[in-house]
Amino acid sequence: MKAASMQHVTYRGLIRYRHDRLGETGREWFTVTTTPEGERTVRAICEMDDLQLLRDVTLTVGPDFAPRDCFNRLSIADRFVGSSWFYFNGVNVECQALVAGEGRREQHVSLRHRTPVFACHPLYVDGFHAAAFDHSRDESVQLLEECTNSSMKLDGSTAPLLGIVRKQLEYVGPEVLTVEAGTFAARHYRIIPLRVEDPEWTAIPLDFWVHGTECILLRLRWDMIESTYELASLDAPDSIARVQAP
Repeated sequence: MKAASMQHVTYRGLIRYRHDRLGETGREWFTVTTTPEGERTVRAICEMDDLQLLRDVTLTVGPDFAPRDCFNRLSIADRFVGSSWFYFNGVNVECQALVAGEGRREQHVSLRHRTPVFACHPLYVDGFHAAAFDHSRDESVQLLEECTNSSMKLDGSTAPLLGIVRKQLEYVGPEVLTVEAGTFAARHYRIIPLRVEDPEWTAIPLDFWVHGTECILLRLRWDMIESTYELASLDAPDSIARVQAP
């Protein structure tokens, strides 16, 4: 008797990291598997040439893109920096980590409400911020409280540990956007950091564009670091992403 085929849908792609003056400084391969119920698991490999950084991430989110669990491993110049597992259970967040030079670390945090986003530092996952914007509300700029991340550094270059921040999210509007991977119907959003106490961060916003109900990241532009991150290739069925004729 032949086993029933799985009903998951898997798609994959490549994002290039480009600096205005330095050219290509890194790249990211991602694979996403979605279940019929809408759960998504992202597997990402991120390379940053300037830091010789290699990041391996596996993140699972629910149908509403709320994080469920994540594995994050980081090395720099082929030296181990840290490896962590994050678990999200309602307002409770747990991190079990192994940090180079420190050993085992545990974090247990209870938030006031469920975190709207978890930034684990693949660029692809930054597109999931779009799902945190409530389009049923009138205001175009919304405050996101108790956002979580795996590193408080801009480039995520520290051992993965739980961080908590707040930010503003703006919906700019619909656009048609052409990137290396093709031309797509896009939604344009803007993130305004609220990290004035941290000198590494400024209030300079970062703009990003996503496609479809999967919130596929097409482009992210941050003037503060003079960098653009762009979808270079995408292998996905039409039910997931539809490339428009040029």
